[in-house]
Amino acid sequence: MVSQLLDPREPKNLSDYIVLGVLALHIWLAWAVPAPYNKYLLGFAFTFWRLAYNAGIGYLLTVQSKYTLLVTWARRLRAFERPDTNPRPWLYNLLKTELETKIPKDYKMDEAPIEYNTWLAFRRIVDLILMCDFVSYCLFAIVCAHTPEDEGLGMLLGRWIGGIALVGFNLWVKLDAHRVVKDYAWYWGDFFYLIEQELTFDGVFEMAPHPMYSIGYAGYYGISMMAASYDVLFISIAAHALQFVFLAFVENPHIEKTYNPPPPRLRAESEIGSQTEADALVTKEPNANSDAPQPVHNMIGSFDLFRVTDASSLIIVACFIALTVVTPTTRTYQTLAVVNAIFWRLWYSVGLGYILKKQSEKKMFTRHFLKFGESTGEAWRQWKGLYHISMILCHVSFLTACWKMYTYPEDWSYGSVLLKHVIGISLIALQLWTSSSIYESLGEFGWFYGDFFFESPRPPTYNSIYRFLNNPERVLGAAGFWGLALITWSKAVFVMALVSQLLMLGFISFVEKPHMQKIYGQNLRKEAGLTKFVKKSLPAPVKRWQQGVDKVLDETKHFAEDFIDSALARLSAGSSNFVKDTTALFHKPIRLSINRIDRDLAGYDPKHYKLSVEGEELIAPDEKATRKESADARVPKDVKTKVFQYGAPIRVKWTAPAKHSKKDWVGLYLVTDNRNRDFTEVPSLGRWIPTCRGQYDTTTDEGIISSDEKAELEAEVPLVQGEMVFEGDKLWWTQGVYEFRYHHHGKHNVMSISEPFEVRIPLVVKEGTELTIEEAESALLPIVRNCLDRDPEIAPETVDEPWGAHVERDGKYAERVVYAIREMFAIEFSPAVVPADGNVKKLAWRVVNGRIALAPYSMSLHSKRPPTPVADGLK
Repeated sequence: MVSQLLDPREPKNLSDYIVLGVLALHIWLAWAVPAPYNKYLLGFAFTFWRLAYNAGIGYLLTVQSKYTLLVTWARRLRAFERPDTNPRPWLYNLLKTELETKIPKDYKMDEAPIEYNTWLAFRRIVDLILMCDFVSYCLFAIVCAHTPEDEGLGMLLGRWIGGIALVGFNLWVKLDAHRVVKDYAWYWGDFFYLIEQELTFDGVFEMAPHPMYSIGYAGYYGISMMAASYDVLFISIAAHALQFVFLAFVENPHIEKTYNPPPPRLRAESEIGSQTEADALVTKEPNANSDAPQPVHNMIGSFDLFRVTDASSLIIVACFIALTVVTPTTRTYQTLAVVNAIFWRLWYSVGLGYILKKQSEKKMFTRHFLKFGESTGEAWRQWKGLYHISMILCHVSFLTACWKMYTYPEDWSYGSVLLKHVIGISLIALQLWTSSSIYESLGEFGWFYGDFFFESPRPPTYNSIYRFLNNPERVLGAAGFWGLALITWSKAVFVMALVSQLLMLGFISFVEKPHMQKIYGQNLRKEAGLTKFVKKSLPAPVKRWQQGVDKVLDETKHFAEDFIDSALARLSAGSSNFVKDTTALFHKPIRLSINRIDRDLAGYDPKHYKLSVEGEELIAPDEKATRKESADARVPKDVKTKVFQYGAPIRVKWTAPAKHSKKDWVGLYLVTDNRNRDFTEVPSLGRWIPTCRGQYDTTTDEGIISSDEKAELEAEVPLVQGEMVFEGDKLWWTQGVYEFRYHHHGKHNVMSISEPFEVRIPLVVKEGTELTIEEAESALLPIVRNCLDRDPEIAPETVDEPWGAHVERDGKYAERVVYAIREMFAIEFSPAVVPADGNVKKLAWRVVNGRIALAPYSMSLHSKRPPTPVADGLK
């Protein structure tokens, strides 16, 4: 990008001169506009270009990834068609000159696919935005740069040497990243077309996750150092944060969809039996019922006051906060707070480390519970509670000690006070991200050291942060402690951070590493990606010195391990248990009705429009359709409200004048959502389908069966008809009374409303009867298939077949299933149980046993079931 733009030997075209002209304008503004207005102007310019990058390019890439919208626009504009068939020959000639000038060899625009041509045109927009983004940032840094008063020579040299080093490192990261991914990935080529290649992890991509967006922005902080400006530093942090937002919401979803799609669903039992992870769960106990589903109430990420561990944690945190606020900040209380923090750190690292060490060697913790007739699963649950509360005590005591040692700055501009807070907060954020990445990679099982209690059926996997580091918590896991030490600027907190860091290193070396070597052996990776990359870059003398240091460290580790084994005493743990019972409250918003009259309606008579609805009706419904709907409430004729199955596809047939607008569309709504029959007052939320294809840019055409077929009906004007099907995300996934509305010309003027129909889930269990597993299975299978869109890659054919991996990837499927179970069986489950159970058989087992556990209270829930909400009749 830079060389083609600035190298005079490279061919230039109109877009190059436009980019150069815009860059020259930025430079002229920095020089011509007087201070401090040039700083404000360039700050605004950089903000504009940064938003154009993250929001503008982000939007274009998102719609291209989801709907191939950029290619659709190019096809609609006929931008790359020859002049003899192109209504815009000037656009064709401009694009041909632009693109073929940049690639003079081996490229002809007329011969290239439209996806490739669209990508090349998109690159020219990217060049403009990225170059202006970088130049405006550099100019902003230049006009903000100054030398602080009373700055010594050492600090001056340190700032510039460090800044130049960071900028140089940034430049190397970008160049090496471009070497690996080439122009294809640099310009997001896989959003437009795919080539035969996989994701590459080489060079700088072995050092850090997403290096172009993480360590690839080190130069921003180097420029901030050289400018010695907090304005530059804060705008750099904001720009870097926006880049991570771009990564999270634009690139990562596309990468996941393109390079890591869900595996095909297993159908035959032989296929299921061949899969290690389908045979046994890592937390399954010996001799456990194979049909029994596993618990999914995770300790991390779900706070539940009905669970002893969470309630105890809340009380502990509240007590610590209360004591911190109530007690005075004197030297005595500061000392007590520091001693308390060090004590809980010792318990967390040394005490729990000793328990895990003995659990690894002799199953000490498990044996204790087996002695009293408990199971391995109970020992595992008690250990999780002990570890979780200990972790909270350790971190809360550290925070309260920091609070006691912290003094609010009187002058934020004095010395490096503000800089310490900025760096400290950044280090805390780094530790939080590290912990989140570790949990994302290890899950509940690995976070709580499950392989100390159960035999893991698979070797360790190295994904997420573990792709780059074997033990990320060794350094990054203590970054927040050092950040708090910087913020408080207290010797005591620095000592606490040092003790925490050393104890964490000791725990890894003497507890985790020996156990990992014991159970995984040769399956353990010796070197992480970052280590391999660094070692490849070291000169030979440094490599030999490093090998000698490793040998000394190994000998020291063995000596310290023997010493700790003989010095520590055996510890025992308490008890904890949990119960889950959560409810949710929903409040319906108040909507205002606004009537509008559209000029486009002239010449169109609503009596020529008609909608009819067909669906899979509920077999022998044993209740009246609704409790408020009468025969002539909304439809002026004697008609019985239809009752359709929950989640089943609904077919809509429409009739309209032959001259109807091609942008007409049909939407699905609750009858209570709209009080106005002439205008729709609420958005469709994606539950709509156009009457004709090719009129809208997104994938809303999916669902159209036929359009504009001649209708054999007698009428004053010629009529046409069409048909569409609403299924999947086009449906509402709640019970209720609904209607379809036919809208005119892409707006919300209503031309016709269908007869109301009800979507209902039948009650499976009657009063005074018991539910068997077979009955639950037969009732659940069709409902689950509907909830999974009847997709053969997701929905099972039998109760034993597992559903597809999409259920775990996309939470909407699980939410549909647990809603249906609540209405059918009057028992509430968390959505997490659906991917955990994996098939209808285990889900039915869970339902039956849940009802047994709730008897005789479960049947009383049916009597409290609220009636289906419907609107009163509108004349």
